[in-house]
Amino acid sequence: MSDSIQAEIAALPVPGCDISLTHAQVRVRAAESGTEVAVSLLCGFPVEGLRSALESAVAAKLASLGRSLRSFELSQRITSHAVQPGLSPLPSVRNIIAIGSGKGGVGKSTTAVNLALALAADGARVGVLDADVYGPSVPMMLGLTGRPDSPDGKTIEPMRAHGVEAMSIGLLVEQDTPMIWRGPMATSALTQLLNETRWGGADGEGLDYLIVDLPPGTGDIQLTLAQKIPVAGAVIVTTPQDVATLDAKKALKMFEKVQVPVLGLVENMAVHVCSNCGHAEHVFGEGGGTRMAAQYGVPLLGSLPLELAIREQGDAGVPVVVAAPDSAAAQAYRHTARALASVLAQRPRVTPSISASLL
Repeated sequence: MSDSIQAEIAALPVPGCDISLTHAQVRVRAAESGTEVAVSLLCGFPVEGLRSALESAVAAKLASLGRSLRSFELSQRITSHAVQPGLSPLPSVRNIIAIGSGKGGVGKSTTAVNLALALAADGARVGVLDADVYGPSVPMMLGLTGRPDSPDGKTIEPMRAHGVEAMSIGLLVEQDTPMIWRGPMATSALTQLLNETRWGGADGEGLDYLIVDLPPGTGDIQLTLAQKIPVAGAVIVTTPQDVATLDAKKALKMFEKVQVPVLGLVENMAVHVCSNCGHAEHVFGEGGGTRMAAQYGVPLLGSLPLELAIREQGDAGVPVVVAAPDSAAAQAYRHTARALASVLAQRPRVTPSISASLL
């Protein structure tokens, strides 16, 4: 009977996602004792913020089967997932996730930073690499100032803010210094920032996810990342309007051609809700991300709002996921991050890694 109960529990969705526990590769164990059931879940994505919702869903399912929940154990083991052929994951970073867009002005950097903070809030070890060497914005968004340390003169300690590690060319040069570099210099700077940063801290645990905020477009830096940097997956950020999805499609096809899996799309600035009257308006059109996801057979990971507070809090160096964690905007980012991590958990794994119990 335990097998049938396990199957019923495994069919439950990951809270806030259209993905079942089975499809998210969650290991489900159920042990019966009379009408009581002890349940254990081992997830390949961060689950710290999901305990209450998962426990309630499991208890409700058992009640519908005439059983009661005796005990509930939830743990995570985030492993490295497959990267491009011929490359291997970095020793200190289990999964590199590229955040790209076909054009500028779609809120890609804001999305990347808030997704990183959302993953960290759910219990993951996360870093952010600002790969836009011409227009670095991650330091401002994370409220970082000063220069990073170099304990040995060869490698760099990442700076830390709001529970995540970060590195950017903007931390190594003066704020108003333009990067007048040709493509090879820019790509060399990116690989140095990645390989010479001491990701993962002194405890040697490493990072579960390194979010790479790419510059817009499909140029030299994107190709360098696709050909030389082991990427577990890419996320495309777009707005609903047709001109944005047209360029986003080019970014998606580029990643496909270089064998970087596209984990999904994020539709940013999907709807604006007036703070005075509550009227909802689709300023940049409606449904563009949904149509593009359906056309290319990739998940729509989430739709994010157009909201003044998101911009204000990012400019202040305290992004909305940290500044207002219970707000609708922060919850939209957290749901999107969970969908992203759940989709990545379905990808082929490389080797088992650190297990963090959240009992």
